Amino acid sequence: MEKVRLVVLSGPSGAGKSTSMKVMEDLGFYCVDNMPVALLPNFLEILDASSEITKAATVIDVREGSFLKDFPATFLKLKEAGYGAELIYLDANDDSLVKRFSETRRRHPLAEAKSPLEGIGLERELLGKVRALADRVIDTTSYNVHDLKDFLKENFASPLMGEKMIVNIMSFGYRYGLPTESDMVIDVRFLKNPHFVEALKPLSGLDTEVSDYVLKSKETGEFMDRFTGFLQYLIPLYWKEGKSYLSISVGCTGGRHRSVAITEFLASVLGTEKAVIRRRHRDIDRL
Repeated sequence: MEKVRLVVLSGPSGAGKSTSMKVMEDLGFYCVDNMPVALLPNFLEILDASSEITKAATVIDVREGSFLKDFPATFLKLKEAGYGAELIYLDANDDSLVKRFSETRRRHPLAEAKSPLEGIGLERELLGKVRALADRVIDTTSYNVHDLKDFLKENFASPLMGEKMIVNIMSFGYRYGLPTESDMVIDVRFLKNPHFVEALKPLSGLDTEVSDYVLKSKETGEFMDRFTGFLQYLIPLYWKEGKSYLSISVGCTGGRHRSVAITEFLASVLGTEKAVIRRRHRDIDRL
């Protein structure tokens, strides 16, 4: 009999844990917020014995207090015991977290801090060892509530997700920073830039004119043959080793033309019996 699947959500306050727990509950996970670390093994044993609950989710964060130090050892033991334990660490940059606290008028849980920014810094320090264990680090800086819900639904909704690896391909602009959740980053700034073609500048890589301009050049053809071949070789190997997620980020200067066209092409050719392909264009609407 398969053991219960456990998804642990962690990260600093304001990164999206509360929203994520609500979505996980909607997706059929048995959710317990702020489960004491010491009770996790017993909790999973009880769920195993019931046989009615096959997947659960909980949040581990600074509310654990001094017990937080016990989480790494406990989590590793759960994995060794055969539980489908996954740690998803939600994060965002400091400016975004401060803004969210300001908008909601919430007080930071580390109330002794003189300001939200100081509290965030202390919280990052306390969660450092938890973050190091994460199966995935999700940067929610540019996510709104709907983006976060879509991400969770794409990754946890389907019963087939346990049998296939999720390959997330995201276009981005180097101008706005590297995506922190990337497993692999490919820089396509060596390709001819449609931004400097007057008729193409206001369009995006989703438009046929831009896509044709990028994809039909000799350099792009040679590059895509080699890169897609490389990924088609790697994806089955990752899947064989039990990797659940692979995040590929494709970057150009502004994240609107070249990286979008390349991402769309990759998403159209990489789907296999071992992988579900998801695409996202992080910076396409930035001007």
